[in-house]
Parts: sequence; structure tokens; C-alpha cells
Amino acid sequence: MFPRRSFLHLSAAIAVAATASLAGPVLAQQRVELLNVSYDPTRELYVEFNVAFAKYWKAKSGQDVVIKQSHGGSGKQARSIIDGLDADVATLALAGDTDALVKNGGWLRPDWQKRLPHNASPYTSTIVLVVRAGNPKGIKDWDDLAKPGVSVITPNPKTSGGARWNYLAAWEFAKRKYGGDAKARDFVARLYGNVPVLDTGARGSTITFAQRNQGDVLVAWENEAYLLEKEFGAKFDVIVPSVSILAEPAVAVVDKVVDRKGTRAVAEEYLKYLYSEEGQDIAGKHFYRPAVSAKAQAKYAKQFPKLELFTIDKAFGGWEQATRLHFADGASFDQIYTRR
Repeated sequence: MFPRRSFLHLSAAIAVAATASLAGPVLAQQRVELLNVSYDPTRELYVEFNVAFAKYWKAKSGQDVVIKQSHGGSGKQARSIIDGLDADVATLALAGDTDALVKNGGWLRPDWQKRLPHNASPYTSTIVLVVRAGNPKGIKDWDDLAKPGVSVITPNPKTSGGARWNYLAAWEFAKRKYGGDAKARDFVARLYGNVPVLDTGARGSTITFAQRNQGDVLVAWENEAYLLEKEFGAKFDVIVPSVSILAEPAVAVVDKVVDRKGTRAVAEEYLKYLYSEEGQDIAGKHFYRPAVSAKAQAKYAKQFPKLELFTIDKAFGGWEQATRLHFADGASFDQIYTRR
């Protein structure tokens, strides 16, 4: 599918690209450009999906569409849109980052998550652990990450959506195993005491672990872990923890931008196509869990391990509460990490 080493090297190949301003109704034009502002590990997924959508849109409308990609830590990407990056669509790591676009400048309407199926999450994922071949530190579950002498690689929850899923997965594991939030806080503090560097995004952490050879274990998106294992083969092993979080990346049209540029029709169709059979198949091919297609779910079922998954809503009361308690300035992560 991709030449060897392309998985990590796409990080440098895909630049942040601002779209040109397009005057008039886009359907009257021969060519239209969209900018998809996304988070780190979706690079390969959207490279393939964009080609498929361009063919579909050309056949349907007769119009050429060019989709440009921008990738980085999800929180950082949301901030870029708030600061004026002309994103037609935002395909971020978590609904909380997309909600920030509503609250900071009204870039989206508040009902954005009701416009598409499955709470605007066309694919899901979870968080797993990646270790070096042979698992020399004997990592079996979350509790091993807080042991002395274990070096853990995970990105910064202040800038990365994947890092927030990582943090909350570890917190809920500890809360269940040790009993209560106080014990969970102590566990997570010990875990982050083993983190030598916080990259701004998930792909940066993957590069730190795989190419710079730092750390004993990488806390990673499931799709990122299996892409890494597929590319590097025997160099890494994936460890599936006893429990993890159901990660639901969300997609949305950026209302303020598409209405100004006249790209709403194309942008809406772009996101809807993620729910098509072809879109769902491409998601499964790139190790995301297809959310709505029974055919794609059955086709890729064997590559996804069965494990207990909890949701952000049931475990943490949703993203607004989780952000306030854990990731806002002065909240639990700041308190834990600044006291290291």
C-alpha cells in the first residue's frame, strides 16, 4: 500500500497548506480546493481517502476537487483554526477539541455533532501499548508503566488529543484497580514521572520511540500501533491492555469558513463519504474501527483485539467535565506534571 518507511516519513511530506479564496458558487467552477485540518495519525488514512473522494466527486459533479491536509496535535490544530487557518473541515481527535471551535469564535454551530451519524464519528479507535521486540521490560498492562526504571513515551495532553485519550485510559484503569480518584491521581503521577519527553502530537511521540529509540513503551492510538508494527515488523510488539477507552475522533464542517468560501456542498459531501462503503473500507485498511458499515466491520474484525472499552461520557461525564478537571490550566495534569 505504501512503500517501506513512508508511514513515518509522511510526517515531513505533508505540509500545512492554506487554501486559496474561491469566489462564487463552487459548483459553477471547474476546480475547488478543500483544506482538511486533522490530527497526527490520520495522515495515511486521508492520503488514500482523498484520492477516492476526488474520483467520486468528479463522477458525481464533473468538478475536480483538490484536498489539502494539515496535521499536528489535535488541540494545537483546533487552536490554529481558531486563530484563522482556513479549514473547510476539521477531523480532530476528540469532540472536545471540536467544541472549542464553537466556544472560541463561533466557527461551528453548536449542533455540529448531530449532523452526521454516530455522533459525527465515522471511525473509532482505542489506546494500546507498543514495546520493543521481545518486551524486555515485561510490560503487560497499565500498572507496569508506573514501575521504576520503565521509560514511557506519550505526547502532551495540553496539545495532543491522543495524549488526552492516553491519560484518561490510564486514569480509569487505576481508578478501577486501586479504588477512587485519589489513587488514580497517584498512579498517573507516577506514570508521568517515567515520561522523559512530551512531544506535541502522537506522531511526534511515535518518531521519538521508533526512530530516535527513546523509551521502553509507547502509549499509542491503536491504528498508529499497528501501522508501526506493520512497517517495522519484528522490531516492535503491540500489547493490548486489560481495559482501555473507546476513542471517538469527530469530524465537522467549519461553518464560518465554508460559508465564506462557498465550499459547503463539497465539504459536507466529503465528510458524508467517510460513511460510505468505500470510506469505511479505507478506515479499516488503516487500522481504524469502521463505525457504521457491517461489511467493513466484518472484513477487518480479526485485526482488532477484543478488550473492555469504556466511554468518556460514562467514566468522566463527557469532554467538558474531563477538560475542566484534568486538562484546563491548573487542573490535574498541570498539578501532576509541574510537581515532578
